Amino acid sequence: MDLIPSFAVDHTLIIPGIFTSRVDNVGGGTLTTYDVRLTRPNKEPAIDVAAMHSLEHIVATYLRNDPDWKDEIIYWGPMGCLTGFYLILKGSRPPQAICDLLLNAFKSVSEAQEVPGATPKNCGHYLMHNLGMAKWYAARFADYLAANAERPEIFEYPKTERLVTEDGQRFFDS
Repeated sequence: MDLIPSFAVDHTLIIPGIFTSRVDNVGGGTLTTYDVRLTRPNKEPAIDVAAMHSLEHIVATYLRNDPDWKDEIIYWGPMGCLTGFYLILKGSRPPQAICDLLLNAFKSVSEAQEVPGATPKNCGHYLMHNLGMAKWYAARFADYLAANAERPEIFEYPKTERLVTEDGQRFFDS
């Protein structure tokens, strides 16, 4: 089996940031998946599960209610490794073009008095939320984005040389 593109990125070199993970042409339109990385994989602890869940709810609510972006949002959800989120948008834009959107979304977490949709009717695990820790992670990431928005490396996956054999087989670091 082919290695999927998100596993082909050298995770030992990824820093927090906003990266284009993939661009797909679907049904005559374009969808772009962004890797919104809050922590350094394998260098920092995974984000607390309950905080991640709360961030998912709060940021998704913000994104789907933003008057300029709500019609572009397809998906917002956590990565299995708990180091960030995937955002899927209609169209194709460079990551820098969505930095302000995400900066504002993460800043909005500080204003949350409760986690939207955290009821038995609205959520599959409504007791697994941690608003206080979600606010901490959101503030940390918002401060990071604001301080580093001029650094191109927070918008481009790190590049590494990969050995490719004559028959096209690619080798990846383990």
